[in-house]
Amino acid sequence: MTPDTLLRRINDYTNRADPYPLYAELRENGVVRQDDGAYLVGTYYEIAALLHDPRVSSDQRSRKDPDPTFTQDGLTPAFIRLDDPEHDRLRRLAMRPFGPPHSPGRIDALHGDITRIAEELIDAFPDKGRIDLVDDFAYPLPVTVISRLLGVPHEDLPRVRAWTNAVIAGFDPTPGQDPEQRRQEAQQARIAMGRYLGGLAEERRSHPTADMLSALANGDGPEGRLTQEELTSTAVLLLIAGHETTVNLITNGMLTLLRHPEALERLRADPGLMPGAVEELLRFEPPVQYLPQRSPLTDIEVAGVTVPRGAPLILVLASGNRDPRRFADPDRFDPLRKDNQHLGFGSGIHTCYGAPLARIEARIALNALLRRLDDARLAEDPPPYRRSPILRGPRHLPVERDVTGTTG
Repeated sequence: MTPDTLLRRINDYTNRADPYPLYAELRENGVVRQDDGAYLVGTYYEIAALLHDPRVSSDQRSRKDPDPTFTQDGLTPAFIRLDDPEHDRLRRLAMRPFGPPHSPGRIDALHGDITRIAEELIDAFPDKGRIDLVDDFAYPLPVTVISRLLGVPHEDLPRVRAWTNAVIAGFDPTPGQDPEQRRQEAQQARIAMGRYLGGLAEERRSHPTADMLSALANGDGPEGRLTQEELTSTAVLLLIAGHETTVNLITNGMLTLLRHPEALERLRADPGLMPGAVEELLRFEPPVQYLPQRSPLTDIEVAGVTVPRGAPLILVLASGNRDPRRFADPDRFDPLRKDNQHLGFGSGIHTCYGAPLARIEARIALNALLRRLDDARLAEDPPPYRRSPILRGPRHLPVERDVTGTTG
């Protein structure tokens, strides 16, 4: 096959379990124009430079073929889909109740709650038999955490999951399915979630509590206050992004560790090594494989190739994370790897907003699973994967237990 079909092959579900040979092909061919007009970039240094390049836009309106649903759902675009100065203003307002310098202790204060949730979920596992680490643990942990953080009632989580699944499916470019139907369903789900969160925010304006929705609804800073539309789109973003990528990080993490029993045993014996192991997991099996929503504001040259103004520019983070020009022995999982400046959370002004929370959740979750599941083994390898090539991770991760596990 020719390099101009790489994106179609990456998106093909038959390659979901192992896209890394395709990423190696991408790196060998440099910057590759696809048959649909998009440009793929898969080398580390070029991706890193583009993530910091102000000539590269995240605003769909900068593209020659902007997403027709970009402003059709009645919600202001979320800040990850905007450029500065709009992006900077909205991100600063969203950060005030989330982290430093204005709320420096909010994430650290969640440590105890995250630990309790993780232990309660594991307590519910059967002593033997099959467990689905996605449905039984990796999904309910982060969605419970972000819902409590925002102030979403626990009884509404089934609706949140249905809306989120529809929104994520809207980004699925799987061949053979009707993309227009997926986009319409995603738009309807985003509207429904926006109305729901907007209603909660309105309640918190009059009756604030200690959650982030209350802080976002009532907080004033040098940048002013979020409008109701901005608050709604920000809340939708935080609720979806606040758990979707962490589900994949935990699930990809356990899958990788179960495939590497020596590393698993070392981490089980020394839980203090887990922070470095999480960084390696973000490099080795990142939850976000590529960023599809970029375009140059002017013609730019990338590795000797001119990418024209407005062309779709796709940055394949997972490929950059395996670039041998940047990482020694990049296809080897090494939880003790040094100098691990991966692209797992992106870089530049759009660096993942929730990275500190995701890191803490992953460390706690994986240490708890290693300590409590000393008898688990993979029931399927590879497991069934989610449809999305962008947010890549197992849809189910079945493991089996033969004997009663220790509870430590």
